[in-house]
Amino acid sequence: MTELAIYDMDRTITRRATYTPFLLHAARRRAPWRLLLVPFVLISMLGYVAKLIDRGRLKEINHALLLGRHNTPEELALVADTFADETMATNILPGAMAQIAADKAAGRRLVMATASYRLYAGTIADRLGFDDVIATNSVAGLDGRIRAKIDGENSYGPAKLRMILAWMEAEGLRREDCRVWFYSDHASDQPVFDWCDMPVAANPSKALREMAGARGWPVVEWG
Repeated sequence: MTELAIYDMDRTITRRATYTPFLLHAARRRAPWRLLLVPFVLISMLGYVAKLIDRGRLKEINHALLLGRHNTPEELALVADTFADETMATNILPGAMAQIAADKAAGRRLVMATASYRLYAGTIADRLGFDDVIATNSVAGLDGRIRAKIDGENSYGPAKLRMILAWMEAEGLRREDCRVWFYSDHASDQPVFDWCDMPVAANPSKALREMAGARGWPVVEWG
């Protein structure tokens, strides 16, 4: 029996969300003039709140504004490294670190499944000792540059479960041969909570806390 410990990242492992902070971090280091475009980022967020655009499109717009429409992998790796260092120093919950260590000691395969972009989430996952990463991917052009365009689905809500299942198939893992733990803070991950064997509501939002109470799921606070 293969045991998988699957973790969300933002506000599950980290204290705060990471997407906009990463873009601001990258802009400060690579092109500080892009910080002048922050008002347009706020406008795009209002467009999302008004349901004029979805989460995936919001990410693409903000990526283009603060990081640029295309970057080399080497350029992105530099800012991903410095952002991961900053995240590890200031934005990791101690209880999450302890649980990751416990799952690793128990021999479970550690998988991060996050809606964040792989281009920086993967670097954070490496620092934390994860074995695999399922995340929102970016389109790479024929010139090798990374575009401000999502490749496939934004790994959020039902799409996250579809991406986990696709990863398991690619890895040759049959569901009936696996026991799955899943940790997340947010009710949007209900599809994965319902699918896994051991759901754990970690630092839950109000909606998830109510859901966990109704369904008898364990609740943990890692702050």
